[in-house]
Amino acid sequence: MTSEAGRQITHSRVLKIAVPILLANITVPLLGLVDTGVVGQIKSPVPIGAVAIGALILTTLYWLFGFLRMGTTGLTSQAVGAGNRAEVAALLSRVLLFSGLSGGLIFVLQVPLFWAAFQVSPASEAVESMARDYLRIRIYSAPAAIAVLGLVGWLVGQERTREVLYLQLWMNGLNIVLDLWFVLGLGWGASGVAMATVLAEISGLGLGLWFCRATLMAPACRAWDSVLNRVRLLHMLTVNRDIFLRTLMLEIIFVSFIFVAARYGDVSLAATQVLMQFFILASFALDGFAFAIETLVGQAVGGKNRDALRQSVVKCTQWGVGMVFILAAGIAIGGDALIIMMTKAPDVQLEAQRYLPYLIGAAVLSLPAFMLDGVFLGATQTAVMRDMMAVSLAIYILCLLALLPLLAMHGLWIALLVSLVARGATLGLRYPALEAAADRG
Repeated sequence: MTSEAGRQITHSRVLKIAVPILLANITVPLLGLVDTGVVGQIKSPVPIGAVAIGALILTTLYWLFGFLRMGTTGLTSQAVGAGNRAEVAALLSRVLLFSGLSGGLIFVLQVPLFWAAFQVSPASEAVESMARDYLRIRIYSAPAAIAVLGLVGWLVGQERTREVLYLQLWMNGLNIVLDLWFVLGLGWGASGVAMATVLAEISGLGLGLWFCRATLMAPACRAWDSVLNRVRLLHMLTVNRDIFLRTLMLEIIFVSFIFVAARYGDVSLAATQVLMQFFILASFALDGFAFAIETLVGQAVGGKNRDALRQSVVKCTQWGVGMVFILAAGIAIGGDALIIMMTKAPDVQLEAQRYLPYLIGAAVLSLPAFMLDGVFLGATQTAVMRDMMAVSLAIYILCLLALLPLLAMHGLWIALLVSLVARGATLGLRYPALEAAADRG
């Protein structure tokens, strides 16, 4: 494997990584719409509620393993940058072993995990019963779903994002087709949605392994002394632990944001939920360039190439700025119309329109945080991410305490904006040290 760190960082190279991720992300909300839409054809609210709760529980569980995607990208890209083919192969084996163990653990612990989930999010007896049936089916693909996260990270670290796009198109496309067949054709209801997802996730793992077939057949993939190397395993676990803690703190901010909004009434809660859907879509759009910066920075760090690191940051950020401009302009011009499409309740529409300018601010102010997250993930300086996220969370909490009594919902939105600025600023202060260390590896 020729070291990738010496390759020129060009705009076309950035787009080659980012665009497939952007397209792949489009399929995620589309699948959610179809899942809801097919069970919505049944003349009962119970299947919709069952699918919503069941999917939320598993999405939250799998989210806990999102560190596997992020950590694997940084580690793989560094091995690629160093020209270390053996380590790239060993990482694939480690990811698959970790995924299998994690998925098996979830399967074994499903009863207490689902019990705890329903205690936190109780539903009617009918919805809960159907949701449990949904979960009993979906749990069979837990190892596959977690493994796909790791495979995506491994592929992205090698700039193989076109294969990630094909993987997502296959999984979500097959899921949609099976949804229509099982639910509308065979009348299987919520269980049909679950079965469609299980088959799509298992087949997605199969396709992902096929994409990795050359490495899987290489002797280095089965060199167990290297795969199970204690130092490298501990490094992988440390990186993933830090990412997990950082992501947990980030989730605290966004979950508390919704919970605090609920204190101001159902209208404020509904309006906040509508606006947050737009923010999630904006995050999907920026993800492509965040993935690109992870990959290119990781390769630069692996190859001890400070110039490549700097060029990666500059060029990816330039495209990120362009994307943010498009998003902000789109929200400013079409935000009112989108709100009207999302909700037919006049009071919710007015409330969402009132806070729409904050959403534009959030899209703009989140860019440094997104880009710098990618930089530190690629460099696997995850302890810095963890610590700076803790600082940002503390600043967010202090803003809530100071601003909510004075400004109510406006104070809540300002606290969110301040937390986004804090994430970007604190990581920005640590960036010079990261760049200075690049030549040393």
